[in-house]
Amino acid sequence: MIDFRPIAFVIGLLLSVLAVAMLIPALVDAIIGHPDWQVFTAAAGVTLFVGGTLVLTSRTGWSGFSLRQAFVMTNMAWLVTATFGALPFAFSELELSYTDAFFESMSGVTTTGSTVINGLDAAPPGILLWRAILQWLGGIGIIVMAVAVLPILQVGGMQLFRVEAFETDKVAPRAAQIAGGIAVVYVFLTGFAAIVLWALGMSVFEAVAHAMTSIATGGFSTSDGSVGHFGSAAIDWSISLFMIMGSLPFVLYLGAARGRLFDILRDSQVRLMCAILALAIFLTAAWLWKKGIMDLGPALRYATFNVISVMTGTGYATADFGQWGGSVLTIMFLLMFIGGCAGSTTCGIKIFRFQVLYATAKVQLKRLLQPNGVFIPYYNKRPISEAVAASVMGFFFLFITCFALLAVGLGLIGLDLVTALSGAATAIANVGPGLGDIIGPAGTFAPLPNEAKWLLSAGMLLGRLELFTVLVMLAPGFWRG
Repeated sequence: MIDFRPIAFVIGLLLSVLAVAMLIPALVDAIIGHPDWQVFTAAAGVTLFVGGTLVLTSRTGWSGFSLRQAFVMTNMAWLVTATFGALPFAFSELELSYTDAFFESMSGVTTTGSTVINGLDAAPPGILLWRAILQWLGGIGIIVMAVAVLPILQVGGMQLFRVEAFETDKVAPRAAQIAGGIAVVYVFLTGFAAIVLWALGMSVFEAVAHAMTSIATGGFSTSDGSVGHFGSAAIDWSISLFMIMGSLPFVLYLGAARGRLFDILRDSQVRLMCAILALAIFLTAAWLWKKGIMDLGPALRYATFNVISVMTGTGYATADFGQWGGSVLTIMFLLMFIGGCAGSTTCGIKIFRFQVLYATAKVQLKRLLQPNGVFIPYYNKRPISEAVAASVMGFFFLFITCFALLAVGLGLIGLDLVTALSGAATAIANVGPGLGDIIGPAGTFAPLPNEAKWLLSAGMLLGRLELFTVLVMLAPGFWRG
């Protein structure tokens, strides 16, 4: 039997942190005299009571964490956070159903960015800030998980980064120190982004909210028009930069802080991500200019922002790219699956897995041509073990399978082909907006039936936790022993 006491202890701590975070939007609403401060205060009280109870009744600390306990804890952390994070949405003046509230909360903590809320421009400031806080917490949570948990769980090839994070790079001798260093970098980048956006014309509130959701590559905005609401080229270019910053491995930032300034440029993940972005931006801008949709300058600006937003899984929009033509839609659809670098706030398949798959396939071809030759695949100039290659190939297969099943499920619920396919893609890749008139950049997920919202919420959790982390718990053997 699994000992759930250490798991309950950690979940209790997380809920206590979440309760404290709820007091921030409560304070904002109280200052401006909005009655929702009572909702946030009550939700914080309930969350703190449950969290405190779990901590006090299961104080066993971190010692003795087994592999199965780590899997359960990882799943429960995101699920419980989304469950309690939904309380302010459900009881605020928005009067969302719990289905919609849970969808919005899950979209926040998984940094997906899909929304069911209409009329963001008139929404209470506390709710807008709470959406940003959920994404910000989810962003740093996934970085720490990617650096400290997933390599140990050996999920989808993430064991490739266990040596890099803890031994070879020698960033810090212990996981706790790395997590602390990452938190400092995360806060610094968020503060830097907020100052820049405020200097470019946003209000302090808007700057803080967009700084949190851009560094977290989450995409929740304070306006229905998303970043396009501001109509500023300087803001567009700045947030484009911040989204890229959130898509880079945060361990490399720690290396840069210790004097290894060029490690980021030397990392093969970073170089390939930039190359893919450059190619997609060029093709999109060329299409917009050639078809006479925009002049060259605006085409570059809008193509750059929206391509980066989709590939990094942020989900901001400055235009309805669903109206740009079939070629652009194809590019955007493919970019949804790619994602950024491992150890960042982004989701999707991630760049390193494409590199591992390419290196493995290249070696297989060489072996066919020279059966007696000895060929070894490499990633970042290091040999790729057979276990890592098999894990990555298994991840690709499972990702495609889950996407297909999710799309079929949405289709059976009654969604049209474009909505079902793009909805499944945007959920499992944690991108945000889908394609089409309903859930496209100009729409929301509010019109979808409740069954579709619960299915999409499950897809968000699957994608955020790298599939295997969730699905392994469905195996009967996991609970035996």
